Amino acid sequence: MLIGLERFLQDPALRAPLAGRRVALLAHPASVTRDLTHALDALAALPDVKLSAAFGPQHGLRGDKQDNMVESPDYLDPRLGIPVFSLYGTVRRPTDAMMDSFDVLLVDLQDLGCRIYTFITTLRYVLEAAAQHGKAVWVLDRPNPAGRPVEGLTLRAGWESFVGAGPMPMRHGMTMGELGHWFIATLGLSLEYRVITMEGWAPDAAPGFGWPTGERTWVNPSPNAPNLSMARAYAGTVMLEGTTLSEGRGTTRPLELFGAPDLDTARLVRDMRELAPQWLQGCVLRECWFEPTFHKHAGKLCAGVQIHVEDPQHYGHQVFQPWRLQALAFRAIRLQQPDYPLWRDFPYEYEHDRLAIDLINGGPLLREWVDDVSAAPAALDALAVPDEQAWLTARAPYLLY
Repeated sequence: MLIGLERFLQDPALRAPLAGRRVALLAHPASVTRDLTHALDALAALPDVKLSAAFGPQHGLRGDKQDNMVESPDYLDPRLGIPVFSLYGTVRRPTDAMMDSFDVLLVDLQDLGCRIYTFITTLRYVLEAAAQHGKAVWVLDRPNPAGRPVEGLTLRAGWESFVGAGPMPMRHGMTMGELGHWFIATLGLSLEYRVITMEGWAPDAAPGFGWPTGERTWVNPSPNAPNLSMARAYAGTVMLEGTTLSEGRGTTRPLELFGAPDLDTARLVRDMRELAPQWLQGCVLRECWFEPTFHKHAGKLCAGVQIHVEDPQHYGHQVFQPWRLQALAFRAIRLQQPDYPLWRDFPYEYEHDRLAIDLINGGPLLREWVDDVSAAPAALDALAVPDEQAWLTARAPYLLY
């Protein structure tokens, strides 16, 4: 299998349209070749590519920031002598001066296949800026490690944010290159856009189902994205960021588990299985204990549940529903402790007026279902299934693989 970056590096014909044009790169720590050379270093070694700038998204070009809402500064690359602009610093959208630094922007970002992951919002922002400034954007495509399945509510109009790039469900099942085509079409943009596609990507093939297991080293695309299991669970566990429950930040398995000091996890798992066993397929839930070293409940022993999706005997790619699983955990807690302070009220991704759980879900419907203990699981399905079916139809024209 070859990713877009590798095809671009190996085939001079793919690079020929860049002759005489200034090239910038938008990348992060996982922007590497199979031999783990960073994209910026690999491009700098090409005699026919004129690098003029680089951009880093949230967490930085080389990955310098551990937590959310920790900004990265602009700086001068010490080896290449080119400016490195931060798109998660004083600005989220590139400025006019930044756009003046290049003619063609290469985007090489490893995504996790989840709407809330901010790299796809950054892609939208650079596409909009490129259309405004007459610049070109090329995506060097990479696998979606969560594969093709779709799950979750569609972001509602008016709920766009840095963690909500557009009207898609939580788990979108597309690659960055495909999403670029969708953004351009839905936003009515006009610009030069190309996707350097992958070769040999098989999103429906076991055991990776999107990730080329055994062929690629996993490099964290963000500090708390340490492995494939996290990527598979993330469309559900990311909702924990809007709650008082720990999502495992400050442990070695972030966003694969959840917990708090005051949970009865044996009862929690039992209640989840009684409420909606159909939402717990394709994985194994294991009660555990953990003590975060930082972030929520730091230094406190938490009763938790870990979501296991790595054993091929237990993982069911087509039936695993991480978003519904996590919603079910919230509902079970609400039923057990009606007054439990589940929803965390704090500034989330620079939004001060809306609850984080609603920003994450692109509207209040998930939270309202959790809090309405009289609403059956079928009521959430009645909201989500039409959204999921509509997205499968909407995305179809833009699939490249």
